[in-house]
Amino acid sequence: MPSAWILGIETSCDETSAAVVGDGGYIASNIIASQIAVHRQFGGVVPEVASRQHLEKITYVVEKAIKDAGLGFQDLDGVAVTVGPGLIGALLVGVAAAKAYSYALNIPLAPVHHLEAHLYANFLANRELTPPLVCLVVSGGHTSLIFLKDHLEYEILGATRDDAAGEAFDKIARVLGLPYPGGPALEELAQGGDPLAIRFPRAWLGNNSLEFSFSGLKTAVLNYLRDHDEEKSKELFHSDVAASFQAAVVEVLVKKTVTAAKLRGVSDVCLAGGVAANSALRELFEREAARENLRFHFPEKKLCTDNAAMVACAGYYHFLKGDRAPLNQEACASYPLVTAK
Repeated sequence: MPSAWILGIETSCDETSAAVVGDGGYIASNIIASQIAVHRQFGGVVPEVASRQHLEKITYVVEKAIKDAGLGFQDLDGVAVTVGPGLIGALLVGVAAAKAYSYALNIPLAPVHHLEAHLYANFLANRELTPPLVCLVVSGGHTSLIFLKDHLEYEILGATRDDAAGEAFDKIARVLGLPYPGGPALEELAQGGDPLAIRFPRAWLGNNSLEFSFSGLKTAVLNYLRDHDEEKSKELFHSDVAASFQAAVVEVLVKKTVTAAKLRGVSDVCLAGGVAANSALRELFEREAARENLRFHFPEKKLCTDNAAMVACAGYYHFLKGDRAPLNQEACASYPLVTAK
């Protein structure tokens, strides 16, 4: 039986989630109230709508998380909450709720950075995993290579100069007429296409560069679609475009992560974030890691998208280090990862 139960709360974008995790590794519950159906009619997340949805769901998901864990509020030893980055209105709901539970239950509060939460999903998936390691966090809003020297000790090795990989997926999906959320829809379309059909450009940005850029690739795809307008109605053509675009993104993500691992001399590489659920990305990672004698780790798909279990896991390590947030802790839309050390 775990000795420390942490309540995690996540409301950084369009998922209202609460979870109870024991000793940073045992998931007793992980409740996620998705807003996909609400935002689909708008073709993307509407911040004000997301905030209102969080307000409606936050108490319910917390209470269900406690109940499903088979515990009572009196059994909790701490609260961890995503304080940023994210949509400020959405973040405020989660932070306010976490502070209220912390105060009412007289238990400590831990502030968690959204990227570190995604990174720590790997520790939920593999309890034997230990730093140092390199992790690629790739989602709708972030594409970052992070060196984890020790628990909660981070170095950003590289990030995107423009669009995040997930944003690029969503934008190309929209152009192809695919429904929201675009990433999974594009992956499904790509399964029927040939990834070698079109050689879209890869932005390497110089030898051993660990930064990313997807704006040029996005423009290349848009230009290709414009120049082949007469073929736009053909399903196979769209599948080839999706598969070739996906191949270009995945190749850059994997090869830069492998380069980062070599430069830092680590044997473990991890994948995290919503785009980490992409099958083509996982498959290429597995092949390249095996070829380079690297150990490749990734969470199960339900831990890739935003969820509170990963927040509770990261929060547990904050508590071990003695990190505590005051009850005047604020949400921050552009919260830097270095403050989470």
